[in-house]
Amino acid sequence: MKPIKNVLLTLSLMAGAGPLLAQGSPARASADQPYAVEYYYKVQWGHQQEFLQLFLKNHYPLLQKMADSGRVVSVKIEEPANHMTEEARWDYRVTIRFKNSTLATTANPDEERLIKQLWPDQATYQREEQRRFEILLAHWDLPVTDVTPLKK
Repeated sequence: MKPIKNVLLTLSLMAGAGPLLAQGSPARASADQPYAVEYYYKVQWGHQQEFLQLFLKNHYPLLQKMADSGRVVSVKIEEPANHMTEEARWDYRVTIRFKNSTLATTANPDEERLIKQLWPDQATYQREEQRRFEILLAHWDLPVTDVTPLKK
């Protein structure tokens, strides 16, 4: 079982607020433009609905608070319509558009306070987040840059 500190660090990274995104710094986007990151989740077979329920209960409200603060422009949660090979399979994609690349690649100073505000019963919150990570097989972050030509 992961120590609570590791769970909170993982949550921070999954919220798009952690240092791992720094490696995906935008090559072509300007610092004042929205910056998108796609977060992919691959869940143990048979646990997809459990994962989604836990994500919506214990992570999505934090993303909504980040949107309310202006740090995040939008959050979209998707699942694939068709099956893929096991190697390529993902169960959920969460696309977060941050206000800019700086906010996407730096820690959110309000995150710990928001977590305690949103989930006063920290023991239950941490137990449920631990379960969400137990049924997760893989997770990866993919910063994306829009290279669509502007209309003239």
